[in-house]
Amino acid sequence: MSQTAQTMEFRTELKQLLDIIVHSLYTKKEIFLRELISNSADAIDKLRFEALTRPEMTAGNTDYKIKLIPDEKAGTLTIRDNGLGMTRDEVVENLGTIARSGTKEFLESLKAANAQNRPELIGQFGVGFYASFMAADKVTVVSKSAGADGAVKWVSDGQGSFSVEDAQKESRGTDVIVHLRDDSKEFTESSRLRSIVKQYSDFIEHPIVMDVEHEADGKKTVEEETLNSRKAIWLKNKSEVKPEEYEEFYKQISFDFEKPAATIHMAAEGAMEFKALLFVPSKKPFDFMWREPKSSVQLYVRRVQIMHDCEQLLPTWLRFVKGVVDSSDLPLNVSRETLQHNAVMTRIRNNLVNRVLKSLEEMKTGEYEKYVSFFEEFGPLLKEGISQDFEHRARLADLLLMESTRTEAGKYTTLGDYLKAMPADQKEIYYLVGETREQLSSSPYVESFKAKGQEVLLLTEPMDEFVVDSLSEYQGKKLKAIDRGKLEADGADESLKAAAEKMKGLLDTIKSKLPGVKEVRLTHRLKDSAACLVADEFAPSAHMERLLRRAGRGDEAPASERILELNPDHALVQGLQRLYEVSALDPRVGQLAEILYDQATIAEGSRVKDPAAFARRVNEMLVQTLIA
Repeated sequence: MSQTAQTMEFRTELKQLLDIIVHSLYTKKEIFLRELISNSADAIDKLRFEALTRPEMTAGNTDYKIKLIPDEKAGTLTIRDNGLGMTRDEVVENLGTIARSGTKEFLESLKAANAQNRPELIGQFGVGFYASFMAADKVTVVSKSAGADGAVKWVSDGQGSFSVEDAQKESRGTDVIVHLRDDSKEFTESSRLRSIVKQYSDFIEHPIVMDVEHEADGKKTVEEETLNSRKAIWLKNKSEVKPEEYEEFYKQISFDFEKPAATIHMAAEGAMEFKALLFVPSKKPFDFMWREPKSSVQLYVRRVQIMHDCEQLLPTWLRFVKGVVDSSDLPLNVSRETLQHNAVMTRIRNNLVNRVLKSLEEMKTGEYEKYVSFFEEFGPLLKEGISQDFEHRARLADLLLMESTRTEAGKYTTLGDYLKAMPADQKEIYYLVGETREQLSSSPYVESFKAKGQEVLLLTEPMDEFVVDSLSEYQGKKLKAIDRGKLEADGADESLKAAAEKMKGLLDTIKSKLPGVKEVRLTHRLKDSAACLVADEFAPSAHMERLLRRAGRGDEAPASERILELNPDHALVQGLQRLYEVSALDPRVGQLAEILYDQATIAEGSRVKDPAAFARRVNEMLVQTLIA
């Protein structure tokens, strides 16, 4: 039944996005053509895939192509495909909303980004169609869904609303008619369109065609010419591909304007045949933290795209890898469910993971500075792999970069280098997790280790807590948190035992004054500080508890009782012992005990429960000192 024309408002987020696109100074307006061609190619791929099980959808027309139709007189550029097409409801849904999580964050960041950085954001966030408004003052879309009788027309000037009405269209597919602004009429020039296609879309499998006029012997003829090479670059031999071709193909599939950090072109033959072209990016995509965590690798079977983001090809911790895998051993009608239990797919996945790890290992060894840049962008995902992937945990541990008490700020060491530099009598790998390097490097916990010349790894990312718990040891050496458990040396130190016996009364009194403390004991963990708080060996660290509380998950790790450790060589502790010996009932003993506890709480990175009471106790002690 025919439907009348309707005028609708864009959703709020899309209205904001269009306003930014239209009124921002983009330096690469031609991106809109790349995006529309990419959308057309996707529509054809979707139809080819649907036709595997429903061949009637093509109605015998499998001459797939994307046609550019410039009209200088009308000031328009039409991008036409004979792909799947859209119904009226699909047009409204696809062109009137952005159903993406993180849209608000994206918009805020887009407003803040400068003009030089903005162009790459378009494709990365999946809003390529709307890039048309960088060059257009109006866009018309006419689409006919495969197998449908009628068509639909969508029109908008990008100012906040759009209209939808029934239309006539002879064949399936979609026409996007870009009504060019006066400052964008260059996109009706054949030579300009040819160069854009060559730069951005040369490797699109489907022919991108345009009518070209030729003149010979005084006669003018028009022929339809194919503008792109169409050669699937991943099917070529490596020797046939130039570096700039790899780079352009990467930019085409990733919407990135930076060169990739690494290119992996591989071909497996014999019992299992597949070809793969993978890329390790140099920078995180703009919306990386808001995306659904899944693979960014496309799966082809004999050059037919089966899945755009195939989750079975790589584990989620390698989701930064972009690329294409083409297999000859999978059926064309393979489904997601089938892939999950497919032995061929499992072997392909193992091959890809091993090859990516090898590439990263080679970068770390041969191009260290490049690897540092990569790790600063994607290191958290490798750490995610350590906590998730037992099979590759050891290799991932070799790839970790960490700051330590021996590195300059912003410089890194590795677990392998740590072992090489360890004193012969050191049995464990020491680490401390916290908020910042500055806080950790000046923490009371590292004092005795620095004094002994023992290196401590300083870990400052939220993921690090899970990494060390999952890794537990490296090459036979246990990882030891220096803010948990008792120091092994303390248990065997006779002088410490003697001091503890002498101060037993004071230690018991302090514990009675601090009900939230599990134990009060002496330690050689400290050199310059008087006191610190430590957790039991297997209790969650204070840092982990803080992370869970911030995430609203404090009930998963309620605050555990701490152990207060005192430095028997510190003047304050010794003075407190003398005060106790003179009068165990002196109220200053309790006051000083509470001050030591609060100081230790601050030093571990936590907040004192009652800052005002802490300040009052300190002031009272200062007054007493001045009066004395």
